[in-house]
Amino acid sequence: MKPFAWLLSLPIRGYRLIFSPWVGFNCRYQPTCSAYALEALQQHGAIRGGWMALKRIARCNPWGACGYDPVPGSDPEHECSGKH
Repeated sequence: MKPFAWLLSLPIRGYRLIFSPWVGFNCRYQPTCSAYALEALQQHGAIRGGWMALKRIARCNPWGACGYDPVPGSDPEHECSGKH
C-alpha cells in the first residue's frame, strides 16, 4: 500500500479495532464497509480507492441496497457476468 493510502487506512483500522466490536457486526453489505475500504485503498490507491470507499459508505444506509458488493476488479467472476 502506498504511503498516502496507508495514512487513509489508519482511521479505518482504528474503527475496526475500537468501535466495530461495540457497534456490532451488522453491515448491510458483504464484504463489510471497512473491509471494502481497506481493499479499495490497497488495490486502487488513495484517491480512487478513497472515493470508492466514500461512495460505498454513503450507500450503506437504511434506504440503500444490501448484499454482495466487492471492490471493482477484485472478483473477476462477478465482474464478467455483470452481477454485483
